[in-house]
Amino acid sequence: MNSIIFQFQIKQFFRQGINSIWRLSLLLISLTICLIFLSGCQGTAPKNDGVIHLSLWQSINPPPNRDVFEKLVKKFNQTHPDIQVESIFVGEPQLPKILTAVVGNVPPDILAFNAQNTGQFAELGAIQPLDEWLEKLPFKSEVIPNLLEELRLNGHIWSIPLYTANLGIFYRPKLFQAAGITETPKTWEELRQVAKKLTIDRNGDGRPEQYGMLLPLGKGEWTVFSWFPFLLSAGGEILTDNRPNLTNQAAINALQFWQDLIKDHSATLSPPERGYEEDAFISGRVAMQITGPWTYIMKSQVDYQVFPMPANLERATVTATGVMYLMKTTPAREQAALKFLEYVLSAEFQTEWSIGTGFLPVNIKATQSEAYQQFISKQPVLKVFADQISVAGYRPIIAGYSRLSDSLGRAIEATLLGKSTPEKALKTAQERLDLIWDNSQ
Repeated sequence: MNSIIFQFQIKQFFRQGINSIWRLSLLLISLTICLIFLSGCQGTAPKNDGVIHLSLWQSINPPPNRDVFEKLVKKFNQTHPDIQVESIFVGEPQLPKILTAVVGNVPPDILAFNAQNTGQFAELGAIQPLDEWLEKLPFKSEVIPNLLEELRLNGHIWSIPLYTANLGIFYRPKLFQAAGITETPKTWEELRQVAKKLTIDRNGDGRPEQYGMLLPLGKGEWTVFSWFPFLLSAGGEILTDNRPNLTNQAAINALQFWQDLIKDHSATLSPPERGYEEDAFISGRVAMQITGPWTYIMKSQVDYQVFPMPANLERATVTATGVMYLMKTTPAREQAALKFLEYVLSAEFQTEWSIGTGFLPVNIKATQSEAYQQFISKQPVLKVFADQISVAGYRPIIAGYSRLSDSLGRAIEATLLGKSTPEKALKTAQERLDLIWDNSQ
């Protein structure tokens, strides 16, 4: 789902200037490789058959989810003989290919990507705002309102939600039962106490064979994403008036809570940058893990349940929303692409997509449909995530988000490894951002 993305900052590269021949050579080599890829992605030469052929780039994983998407694209093509959408799997790394296509004036017509890149794409003039189109959409009221607000930047909505989900805590009921725990934790303090009870050193060697909880180690986006519900629950933020704000007390408290779990020896760290992996949970080495309904845990044979993110000052979680962008091409192609985006937001698409993938529908009628209700009755854990939508916050989509996330990730990593206090780590991150922020926007 959320993979680590290599941030290829073409615009910043040129702003900084080319100071040496080797840097220019490196850029030219990278562009050449990407352009070779792009030539393969553009498909065959334009056909003079009166049909508008659109390219859609996506990196949908795992493959079963991609199969569901391809089936839905095929349905659209069958019902729209004048518009044919070609879905192209881009793979990794995605961002260099996308930015190269934009700079080379050969973008796809539609792009399925991460919402957090919105600011960068808008700054480059690569995407079209969708406000006017959405206002005229016959079923706009069916789209979950706070999802559209999540995608707003500088007064405009720049994408549509393809899917949504949020974070909860998966747990092993049998391990809870064995530890005498009869209720799931609802507050941070209860979570801390439960994690202690679930940490067991069976042979007395000082190294537990079972930990209460897994925390993600690393400075990448998954770590930041997993920590965000705690920040939001403490009433915190990382951005104020479009400037980084990492040293607020709520952020310090949220990071301190994670450090307390480590100091208690009731949480263990994942391998670096692999906090999304479920091996420790499935093997019983950890009893609780922060993740969402896309997890392999739901397809495994182990016993599991889910409880909402525990609260500090307020209930909160964070969304995992995948989006689709309308790329700037030509008026005719953009109008054709908008018909596909309308299809993606429809109850028909969202019902089949959500049942096939486990993501939550972004269309209210899809959620209420008999087919989806039957599906969710067989997957009751999904109700936990559906019920959390009303308290779900989101990560910023500003142009400088990648730099903000990287600095925050470094602070979280340093704290979890015991190299710094939360306050010092966040202060260092803030100072780093203050030095580069105004010149990098």
